[in-house]
Amino acid sequence: MALKSTNPTTTNSWKKLQAHFEAIEAKHLKELFSSNPKRAEELTIEWEDFYVDFSKNRITKETLSILVELANELDLKDAISKYFEGDIINETEGRAVLHTALRAKEDAKIYVDGDNVMPGVYDVKQKIKDFTNIVVDGSHKGHTGKSITDIVNIGIGGSDLGPAMVVDSLQYYKNHLNTHFVSNVDGDHYKEVIKGLNPETTLFVIVSKTFTTQETLSNANSIRTWFLESLPKEAIAKHFVAVSTNVESVKAFGINENNIFPMKDWVGGRFSLWSAVGLSISLALGYDNFESLLCGANKMDEHFKTTNFEKNIPVISALLTVWYNNFFNAESEAIIPYTQYLNQFATYLQQGIMESNGKYVDRAGDKVNYQTGTIIWGEPGTNSQHAFFQLIHQGTKLIPADFIGFIKSLHGNKDHHDKLMSNYFAQTEALMNGKTEVEVLAELEETTLSKEEKQKLLPFKIFEGNKPTTSLLIQKLTPESLGELIAMYEHKIFVQGIVWNIYSYDQFGVELGKQLAKTILKELKNNDSLSSHDASTQGLVGFYKKNC
Repeated sequence: MALKSTNPTTTNSWKKLQAHFEAIEAKHLKELFSSNPKRAEELTIEWEDFYVDFSKNRITKETLSILVELANELDLKDAISKYFEGDIINETEGRAVLHTALRAKEDAKIYVDGDNVMPGVYDVKQKIKDFTNIVVDGSHKGHTGKSITDIVNIGIGGSDLGPAMVVDSLQYYKNHLNTHFVSNVDGDHYKEVIKGLNPETTLFVIVSKTFTTQETLSNANSIRTWFLESLPKEAIAKHFVAVSTNVESVKAFGINENNIFPMKDWVGGRFSLWSAVGLSISLALGYDNFESLLCGANKMDEHFKTTNFEKNIPVISALLTVWYNNFFNAESEAIIPYTQYLNQFATYLQQGIMESNGKYVDRAGDKVNYQTGTIIWGEPGTNSQHAFFQLIHQGTKLIPADFIGFIKSLHGNKDHHDKLMSNYFAQTEALMNGKTEVEVLAELEETTLSKEEKQKLLPFKIFEGNKPTTSLLIQKLTPESLGELIAMYEHKIFVQGIVWNIYSYDQFGVELGKQLAKTILKELKNNDSLSSHDASTQGLVGFYKKNC
């Protein structure tokens, strides 16, 4: 077993955390700040262009000390070494986990089964670069001699969410190519995407490691049929490329073998945007920006790999999740980016975090007796303030939140940006401090309400505060800083999995529904008996067949 298997609740540090939790659970953040004037300074990490303030969390220096002790007792340092060095840490699937190799420096030496993978990584990067350049500069022509104007990425899960999020987040840096994403097997989705496209000037990127994924292949084949209504079969070679390991199936589709971009099985789908899966990112932003994205991720890799846990951003962030999830019983975390550019970021992290750590079986194959993965959700500020912030401020649930902000706006409208960031700062302050009865009464005294009306309204306007937040300030949204940010959350996922003693890199939980769907699809098409299903499913499928 590459990774050790230890139930975290049996460790000495977990027992110390439980006792410590009982001692400080009732303490208010205001009290913690007033008792330590240097709290903000002591609980802030500055790194590169990141400024990460952990001080508005319900912790003390002692909390962090014991959490780090837990990480050490579970031998996190050894696990990190194995993560970066190509050990088979995805043991249930017999694979290394090496998305970090995809953004490593060229002279790095990283081995899988005795072979240095880095020459192959850079061969693929060169192929991405060469192809990107000829498409962007117009020298790659379609079948009728016209340059490409539109890119359509066809994939699902990690083959869609990562590239779609990055392209959307970095649209400020986009080139002239229009980029579209097709993922859902819902036929209305691909129809809406292609209805305004010209097949003569469109390039389709099919992303499927096995070239068997139902949603991706259904969309690819339907789009191929649409394409062939206008152009001959030999035109497919000029307008379709694939990211896949299944060379024969890709060639049978009609794609030129030179336009197949390979993947490795040591890159998991939800961590694959750094690989050839990121071809659509490179095409949309230009290769230099794609390379900057990788460079930023590599910088975070080095920070994570070499920095002491006390000042290690992904480590502290992950340990705080354990603190809230396993001691405060907080089941969810909110991700609130104060930029519209990151409107898909929480959606992207939902897959990364919940597909990785939504496990109830530990590395020994036993059912865990503690909570693992958290529910991830969020929306950009200030939109979210007018939506779900009511629940965070005055609801009955404890919801730790990450606030992500940028010091400089991309278009330079300082008036708008100051208004945006004033809300960022104000919300974390309001969540921490709340509003006391005395403060509410003082406000009500300024109104013309009667004494009875003031007393009646009073309890509804009180905010308890003591709501934890982590504030992350970044100098500017660039390809490099986005790479750093994504990698930070990737490593946070890894640390959580190590502490919770689970395998973060398989995803068997997504397979059962797919298997059943194949059976039901066969029954729908062949009008087979539905007797193998429960009464509810029989009724639902029967009603659908009767009315569709």
